[in-house]
Amino acid sequence: MDWRRIAARIARITGRPERAEDLLHSAFLRMEEYRVHTQVAQPEAFLVKVAMNIARDEGRHTQIRAELPCSVYDLIDLPDDRPLQDEVAQVRERLERVSKGLDKLSPRTREIFLMHRIDGMKYREIAEEAGITVSAVEKHIAKAVLFLADWAEGW
Repeated sequence: MDWRRIAARIARITGRPERAEDLLHSAFLRMEEYRVHTQVAQPEAFLVKVAMNIARDEGRHTQIRAELPCSVYDLIDLPDDRPLQDEVAQVRERLERVSKGLDKLSPRTREIFLMHRIDGMKYREIAEEAGITVSAVEKHIAKAVLFLADWAEGW
């Protein structure tokens, strides 16, 4: 097997003459690992094919690194925007209070209020779904808002 001839062929095929020797060496190591399990019928063809695959993988790796807007090491110093544990606890406590306040509303008022605030439905849509007038929807939502504002005043 002529090492220089194979290296020249790899350089010509991959277009990377400065890497041809390294690619051939890596391909040779892989062939030796492969030979432990299976016989290689055409060693030169195997070496060229493996070297091409390694060059292609390196090209993909280089392309991916070029697409990154910053170094991976720059990401280490990014601030963590997640809330602190005490903030999470406060929000959970407020959510429990609001839930208790909603439980104090009549089922119909609570349902209409949640349709508007949680589901984002418009008054007209709520009126159609609930089978009531838009004016009745306005009254239910006003009643809920006023009650929750009074109920939450001491927080």
